[in-house]
Amino acid sequence: MNDANKNNLPGALPLQQQLHRLVDQISTIVVGKRAQVEDCVACLLAGGHLLIEDVPGVGKTTLAHALALSLGLEFRRVQFTADLMPSDLIGVSVFERAKDQFVFRPGPVFAQVLLADEINRAGPKTQSALLEAMEEQQVSVENLTRALPKPFFVIATQNPSDQIGTYPLPESQLDRFLLRIVLGYPDRAAERQLLAGGDKRAQAAALSPVMTPPELMAAQQAVLAVRASDPLLDYVQALLAETRSGRWFSEGLSPRAGIALLRVAKARALLSGRPYVAPDDVQAMLPQAIAHRLTPLAGSGRGPVEQVQAMLAATPVS
Repeated sequence: MNDANKNNLPGALPLQQQLHRLVDQISTIVVGKRAQVEDCVACLLAGGHLLIEDVPGVGKTTLAHALALSLGLEFRRVQFTADLMPSDLIGVSVFERAKDQFVFRPGPVFAQVLLADEINRAGPKTQSALLEAMEEQQVSVENLTRALPKPFFVIATQNPSDQIGTYPLPESQLDRFLLRIVLGYPDRAAERQLLAGGDKRAQAAALSPVMTPPELMAAQQAVLAVRASDPLLDYVQALLAETRSGRWFSEGLSPRAGIALLRVAKARALLSGRPYVAPDDVQAMLPQAIAHRLTPLAGSGRGPVEQVQAMLAATPVS
């Protein structure tokens, strides 16, 4: 992060300190993954949703739980399986004889932080049930629209697609995730700390909030006040144009993806204590924000992230 003593938003230093404490606290639980923790916080500040793709056991659930506890947010976890039904997620109306009427019993989606664990093990119908909730912050049940709590943040985990019993997420649902990150295996020092430090989930359960939900929502509003200059917008448009040029990917990014990229770059700038977006913010967030929305050209020999990085290196800053 950049120097907090320069170019701060008016009155933003206390907010920046709060955000740093938030990242610091989560990083004591999710050891050796500070960059990924910062990405997670930036995604939440930008009002998006996060997809974590990795093998089981590297700390995905622990990250989600530590984030919710550190913000005092209601947390629910749903294990996605092949037999999970949409009603298991959003809720169902049940007839109560004592009241002589149907009463809606909300499902786990009515939480502020929802961990959709192994989302690609559920069938397409149940995956789609999450779509309206993520995009519209509401669900429709029996012709009634019900608002979800605010803030509402989905962290979905996904197993590698070559594992048994997985259903690839459709492009329309992948596009609803602001960022996709990989936690990866810890380095040797971090793994030694994990081995010697006891149960991190138990330690996470003892965390106290460092920010309140209203303070978090105020921080989300502060993201909107971060400025993006005309040259910065030119740079973002140049990157969008490169994805559509036919030189790198089979199809380019949509305008919605460009808006999402700019929004999360603003969130990173806020974390850095600056009132404006710098090219560094765009470059730092670009692979996580767009690689899951793109398919490299056949024969490129690169995966989506590597292709994005190659495109980034070939695109000059405006």
